[in-house]
Amino acid sequence: MDFAQRLVQWQLKQGRHHLPWQNTRDPYRVWLSEIMLQQTQVSTVVAYFERFTTRLPTVQDLAKASEEEVMALWAGLGYYARARHLHACAKAVVSQWHGQFPSDSTSLQSLPGIGPSTAAAIAAFCYNERVSILDGNVKRVLARYFAIDADVTQAVGIKQLWSLANDCLPSKARVKRQPDIMIPYTQGLMDLGATLCTRRQPKCKQCPLRQQCQAYRQDLTETLPIKRRAVARPKREIHLLWVTHSRKVLLQQRPDKGIWGRLWCLPMYDEIDDLKASLNGWVGKHCAVTRMASVGHDLTHFQLTLTPWRVVLPAESACPEVDASMGTWVEVDLLDQKGLPKPIRSLLTAI
Repeated sequence: MDFAQRLVQWQLKQGRHHLPWQNTRDPYRVWLSEIMLQQTQVSTVVAYFERFTTRLPTVQDLAKASEEEVMALWAGLGYYARARHLHACAKAVVSQWHGQFPSDSTSLQSLPGIGPSTAAAIAAFCYNERVSILDGNVKRVLARYFAIDADVTQAVGIKQLWSLANDCLPSKARVKRQPDIMIPYTQGLMDLGATLCTRRQPKCKQCPLRQQCQAYRQDLTETLPIKRRAVARPKREIHLLWVTHSRKVLLQQRPDKGIWGRLWCLPMYDEIDDLKASLNGWVGKHCAVTRMASVGHDLTHFQLTLTPWRVVLPAESACPEVDASMGTWVEVDLLDQKGLPKPIRSLLTAI
């Protein structure tokens, strides 16, 4: 029995079958799940996926939605460029493909934000295309199964893994006889990496591939796959201006580039002197300034320390007008309609 046969048999009996984006040939739902699952765990994605598809059940609905609505639905998932690409892709499907996703992996890759592995997943699950995927879980499975000694984060290692992924596919003859086999095969690779061939403490004794797995046979499961040592993330301190008046809070929309692109945030300052200069515009309004406890927040490339400075304007006074460059007043009751970074939402809803 070969690699593909063992994997398919295992997936049909012991793989995952309950996830909300499974048991469907709808490319919209498959595509959405694949984008959400990039760099994000299944347990986190499920609630976001269900809320997103309830609000925007079709690619046409997503294409027609405002950017603000999309970012609000995505807020908290992180890696916000994914949400912007998602919106752009939906518009491209509607305008260039008459509202129907292309049915082959090559054409799918022409759409914004869809790379080779995501395109392959859509094509395999929805159109039975014989094509290989290579997400993080699959890289780990193949690197261990074949005992790859190359760095799987570098071009040489990735090229080797793509070649092996193609070699492991069910044969052309079998796919021709049984087109639907691409669904349990593709899902099986994902499931194996997510549930058994995990990053730490893999459950090798439960694995259907262990007898042929070179890492298992050579006692290399804890050292493979090989990845270059992560460089320590730089630390960055940010000061937040938190101005409120009655049930309103002052927010700014972040620029496209930089952290939290296009999300709504408390005004941010890298330098304490810039923050204090801004505070000077508020201290004469019969209000106190309170420096609050700093909180930490990890991003992919930074370790952030966020220090809020709170200014509570007297409720009996008129809400001051602000220049657009300073931000805009947002009703607290409407914060759910704004895309807010997770630590900012936590801060604003905690009080």
